[in-house]
Amino acid sequence: MRAEVLKGHLDTLLLATVAAEPAHGYLIVERLRQRTGGALAVGEGTVYPALYRLEAAGLLTSRWSHESGRKRRIYSLSARGLTALQAGRIEWQRLSQVMEAVLS
Repeated sequence: MRAEVLKGHLDTLLLATVAAEPAHGYLIVERLRQRTGGALAVGEGTVYPALYRLEAAGLLTSRWSHESGRKRRIYSLSARGLTALQAGRIEWQRLSQVMEAVLS
């Protein structure tokens, strides 16, 4: 899938992934890949800056965790993040309806 298709929707994808269950950055990347059957392979170099930005905006919260001897930052959805996710879902539904109307 071309990266241009995702522009403006990466935040919603990340929020939806974290809403399902809090996770560290690499696990978020893997869940995106799994949930899309490999069609969406977003690199860590794209995801981590977006996670930092979403946290700075108050849409995500994080805490440090020590798993298997490794220190990892676990991201969770905040109340503001839930509101943003709901708005992103509505925006995506509208866009997909418009695209379907034009393409069919």
